[in-house]
Amino acid sequence: MIVDLPSTTTSQVNKKMVELRESGGAVALGRVLTLVIVTDDSSETEQAIQAANEASREHPARVIVVAKGVRQAAARLDAQIRIGGDAGASEVVVLRVHGELAEEGAASVVPLLLPDAPVVAWWPNDSPEYPAEDPVGALAHRRITDAAAEPDPIDALGARARSYVNGDTDLAWSRLTSWRALLAAALDQPPFEPIRGATVSGEADSPSTDLLAGWLASSLDIPVHRKVSQAGPGIVSAVLERPSGNVEVVRPDGRIGYLTQPGQPDRRVALERRAVRDCLAEELRRLGPDEIYESTLRGLSEVVRQDSEESTEGSEPVSAGQQS
Repeated sequence: MIVDLPSTTTSQVNKKMVELRESGGAVALGRVLTLVIVTDDSSETEQAIQAANEASREHPARVIVVAKGVRQAAARLDAQIRIGGDAGASEVVVLRVHGELAEEGAASVVPLLLPDAPVVAWWPNDSPEYPAEDPVGALAHRRITDAAAEPDPIDALGARARSYVNGDTDLAWSRLTSWRALLAAALDQPPFEPIRGATVSGEADSPSTDLLAGWLASSLDIPVHRKVSQAGPGIVSAVLERPSGNVEVVRPDGRIGYLTQPGQPDRRVALERRAVRDCLAEELRRLGPDEIYESTLRGLSEVVRQDSEESTEGSEPVSAGQQS
């Protein structure tokens, strides 16, 4: 069910939601958190709502969407309430704010927050430079950004490193989960030798490639090179150097990876690029600080960037925010 409330107020929205629960039996008692989505009012708004609906099947939530409209228009709040089949396992409130209200998203959100439930803020596209200092971010226990959706993903990743506080995370980080699990599992098998170095290759504007390199640098305390590759989308390969032979994971097509390691047959592994809904669902499982992500951001400064897969000269450590 979808109910439109043009030119309304948050108190009228709350009243209407109570009426809908009493008349239709839709209740919020099972909601485990409030997810606040902050975005511009565009076609991408529906994509974010759909991802939240899918993630809500694992994490039932009240989803509040702050869709910022035309700033030069008269101040107006247009609301839409979605429940039942139009909201997944959630109840969705879309607040389209125009004029001066477009910069006052937090004021519109506060009256609609679930009592005694954690708040998660998500910016699907352009995010503030300091999410924790944003008015909506200041309300949240967890703040989710997506560097890959920014105009300059590598600069955005550098901004994440500079502005990090406990509770911050990025979907570029959760896109690495399968890679991290595969590499960790490979190192749990004999021979148990020290790793002498690593090389990670991927697209020039892939923040996940940078984060994978930073994770290896911080976790293993080894020199890590980050190379640019045109062979495939996102992360293309990761090579761990060992005395008896390298451990290599190569994913040329963005779907199937190939694991090669000494003394074992080559393996094909599923490494399909993860959808936003899956990454969002993973991030909603954690409401506390992510210490590994924090140390990975610090590890970015230890990574050596190379301009191409062939070039090894003139390499410099990657400083947070350095353009790729």
